[in-house]
Amino acid sequence: MIIDSHVNLHAHQFDEDRDEVIARAREAGVRLMVEISDKLSTFEATHALAMAHDDIWCTVGAHPHEAKDHIELTADELVALAQRPRVIGIGECGLDFHYDLSPRDEQEAVFRQHIDAARRTGLPLVVHTREADDMMAAILREEHAKGPFKLLMHCYTSGIELAETAAELGAWFSVSGIATFKAAEDVREVIRRMPGDRIIVETDCPYLAPIPHRGRRNEPAYVGLVLQKLAEVRGWTPQEAEQRTTDAFFALFDRIPRPAE
Repeated sequence: MIIDSHVNLHAHQFDEDRDEVIARAREAGVRLMVEISDKLSTFEATHALAMAHDDIWCTVGAHPHEAKDHIELTADELVALAQRPRVIGIGECGLDFHYDLSPRDEQEAVFRQHIDAARRTGLPLVVHTREADDMMAAILREEHAKGPFKLLMHCYTSGIELAETAAELGAWFSVSGIATFKAAEDVREVIRRMPGDRIIVETDCPYLAPIPHRGRRNEPAYVGLVLQKLAEVRGWTPQEAEQRTTDAFFALFDRIPRPAE
């Protein structure tokens, strides 16, 4: 089945036509969507979307851009929120040294709280990483040594060395519309080397619309274009790509019951 593993449907870009966007996704064959929490101030909206739709699930967490506003956030708080129905992941969290919208030490501290919550709940950690390969690899190794946890390297565009480290730790990887961009051959090369049974797809909507929609608002209905590109890059048939990503998705997000296909 076609699954969008990372949507931001609570974003203001969808305020005028959110219901229509969800309807278009279904019409395009998208069977499931994971609505991602980027800060606790919008978690109620994120959770409400999951509660209102049988085909939407959600995560809880704070994006590294928001770390400065979540420095007091504890793993205990995340664990408590993760007990709510239809919460199936921790994050999006991690490190972003490209924009540095939060101090790096605060990003690291908040990220480690998310890791602790993922370890304690058994829920997968949805990881954002940008221009922070060395520190990300060091944190993941150090934290994994304390006790294993499931993790997803979302919208992966970082280097092969970090990808190899994450893969050794059992990580899954998600491919986004960036894979369709003409100048993204370095991203496609990493995709070719990802573990074939741990790849899923996403839109990250409203951002990163795939070709031919690049530059416009992205939406879940376009995730099939990402799946097509993944098949091309890996040399899979469309049917194989769909089967592999479906199996990988339910292996990662194992709190979601797998519907009949």
